[in-house]
Amino acid sequence: MNGRFLLLIRTVLVFCGLICSQLVWAQLTTDAQKRYKAALELVRMGDYERAKSDLNVLIQQRGPLAPYAAYHYAIAAFRQRKYPQSRGMLKQLMEQYPDWQKMDDANYLFAANGMELGQYEEALTALQSITDAELRTDVTKLEQNFIPRITDLTRLKALSQSFPADRIIGLALIDLIQRTATDKDDLELSDRLTNRFGVPPVTSTQPAGTTSQVGGSRPVTPISPNGRNSRTKGYYNVAVMFPFRVDEFNSDKRLRSNQYVYDLYNGIKLAKAKLQEEGITVNLFAYDLDNDANKALELVNSPAFAQTDLIIGPLYVEPNRIALAYANQHTILLLNPIATSSELIIDQPMSFLAQPSMNQQARKVADLVRSLNTSRRAAIFFGATRKDSLLAASYQAELKRQNYQVVDFRKVSGSAQQMADAMQLSGTATATRSGNAMSSQSTGSAVGHVFFSSSNEDDGVRMLDALSRRHITAPLISTASAFDLYKVPASTFTRRELYLLYPDFIDKSRESVTAFEEEYLAKRNTIPSVYASEGYDMMLFFGRQLAKNGLQLRDRTTLISDTDDYLLSGFDYTQSNDNQIVPIVKYEDGRFVKINE
Repeated sequence: MNGRFLLLIRTVLVFCGLICSQLVWAQLTTDAQKRYKAALELVRMGDYERAKSDLNVLIQQRGPLAPYAAYHYAIAAFRQRKYPQSRGMLKQLMEQYPDWQKMDDANYLFAANGMELGQYEEALTALQSITDAELRTDVTKLEQNFIPRITDLTRLKALSQSFPADRIIGLALIDLIQRTATDKDDLELSDRLTNRFGVPPVTSTQPAGTTSQVGGSRPVTPISPNGRNSRTKGYYNVAVMFPFRVDEFNSDKRLRSNQYVYDLYNGIKLAKAKLQEEGITVNLFAYDLDNDANKALELVNSPAFAQTDLIIGPLYVEPNRIALAYANQHTILLLNPIATSSELIIDQPMSFLAQPSMNQQARKVADLVRSLNTSRRAAIFFGATRKDSLLAASYQAELKRQNYQVVDFRKVSGSAQQMADAMQLSGTATATRSGNAMSSQSTGSAVGHVFFSSSNEDDGVRMLDALSRRHITAPLISTASAFDLYKVPASTFTRRELYLLYPDFIDKSRESVTAFEEEYLAKRNTIPSVYASEGYDMMLFFGRQLAKNGLQLRDRTTLISDTDDYLLSGFDYTQSNDNQIVPIVKYEDGRFVKINE
């Protein structure tokens, strides 16, 4: 028995002494006085049966000491672990003396009995009726000791519905769902509760079979602000900071502007289940974070966020900057799921890109070009978006670094003819002026390759036509996003030597891909998008890395995917914090095949 009940006994004894000296004690017989004092001493000494016998005499007399005797009788029975007997005496006390001045203490003891008996609804109702502010800390500790023991998900969800404002129940339900549930509705419930109550503390749970000390709490694993334990552990708390925009959510609306966010998260949740099968527990905590720097700052400074081991997101610049500062300070990994800017990882040891950066993509294309053994002259064209021009600029810089000559670098758009007209090179003999003399030069035949960056899925076919119109036969390396790969005839990809830069390449013939698509379809009733696959892969990889190498991932040689069960092409961070695996594919034998390592 803990010190709480000894405190209660002392409180009631002092209280009794005061009232008896002024009002009651003179009315009591000498026998009642002696019997009451002796009974309390027996309780203190642990002679509970004799104490209950003496107290019962006072209870039956229905005198001024009866409610006090009933209360201490209940304490004695509780200490004997006779919880039904203790509870019964307290119910009698409450019914016969509803205005007793120490009823808050009686309710607390009644709740403790209820917790021990698994009668949680009754216990929590009793705790809610307590008004004494001095008891609030003990009330919290009592709940913290018992509620996390509940392993019946249905029971805990029912408690949450009955007591929706109870944070301890909410946190326990989040923890249980994240450890055991895979149902979509349960996981979404966990996300809603997380947004309301925060992240459950990391705890060590007392074995369910032992009788607790009432008021005892589970210890929380401390986290040092200047460094974290690098050893592996069996669970990892992952904060997913995405613009879910829950207030705008409509389950009947499939095509939402931020649908990719939900696809990413659904993939992450499936990876969590896969990791659990491998003995790696990942607790996901979803935070609805849009482009709001103040909200991001409030979130990372909240006590609940201190248990985070990995941050995924945020997707906007200012919230990401705040989260990264926090990650650096607390030595927490931060994963950017869709960004391709090298600026996010320069001099940022805790920041990783799940995607290859544009600079990495440019290097891999240059590696391919070297293997083609063509002329060191190149033409670079790009489409209308900023992403198109940035990738083109990165590739131009990489070619110049490797002493290639870029003979044309420009934006092209419109029809195939408009693209052809904009080009400043040709495969036919063209007249050029050197001083006053005219000379003939076949510039197209001198071009070793053409690179085309576009996010418009109609531009790829137009570029092929434009190059044909200019009689340029050099190999074309294009972003895969310039083609509608599901609608364009296969003959399109065999018209010339064509390579596609395809970071999101998924080989549909692989068994792991087929299995994922079937599982996703069964759970979500829809075909997975590439974002769902990306969310799955990055959570699977980083979850395994945390389990293998601990929280700081100090050994770079291991930061590479060593299994073939990823949906895309895997991960490699052995050289830098952006993914160094950049698939380049070619159409062969009726399908796209990755041609580079």
